[in-house]
Amino acid sequence: MKTIACAKTFGGRTVLQAPAVELSPGRICAVVGANGSGKSTFARLLAGVLPPDGGGRTLPPSVKVGYMPQKSYAFRMTTRANILLSGGGPGRAETLMEALQIRHLARQRATGLSGGETAKMALARVLSRPCELLILDEPTASMDMESAILSEGLIQSYCLETGCAVLLITHDLQQARRMAVDALFFFRGQLWEQGPAERVLFSPQQPETHRFLEFYGGA
Repeated sequence: MKTIACAKTFGGRTVLQAPAVELSPGRICAVVGANGSGKSTFARLLAGVLPPDGGGRTLPPSVKVGYMPQKSYAFRMTTRANILLSGGGPGRAETLMEALQIRHLARQRATGLSGGETAKMALARVLSRPCELLILDEPTASMDMESAILSEGLIQSYCLETGCAVLLITHDLQQARRMAVDALFFFRGQLWEQGPAERVLFSPQQPETHRFLEFYGGA
């Protein structure tokens, strides 16, 4: 699927200027860049949470989008009920809770979960139903290593099983390198480099990308 070119301005300052991007079905595309580079704004525009400058949408309304924002939200109900809000079936919810090792928290009030537990619950919620584009904004940032590894495997399986395109916003370069087929690098609110993850994340063409990788994760 192809997004439309979009821009977003806050308080008279343009924080994002992105061209049209092709997101391929069945592939994970990592979005990397320093804090404030426009990654989360890009995710929110694609998810329809924010309108682009000029109004409208960055994707056709017919595209089914799943979105896990950077700050996972827990509604005032049990963990199981939170997951079922997505409209997925109880069986799928049970499978995901078991896989993410939160089955024992099913009847617990979700507002009492830890940050990592809340993130796993939110991930289960968004993985409960198939979609065409899955947008995950720092999905494992608050998880421990074991939980992050479990989550990465579930995301990869979901992508393979549903054939959806996955947009993974992550500050973890090693995670991006493990999971992504494609990659986008944002710099000062602009899409600076894009292409196969093997090139962008290991042998970038732009000096700004190389400096970022060298500083944050070794290029």
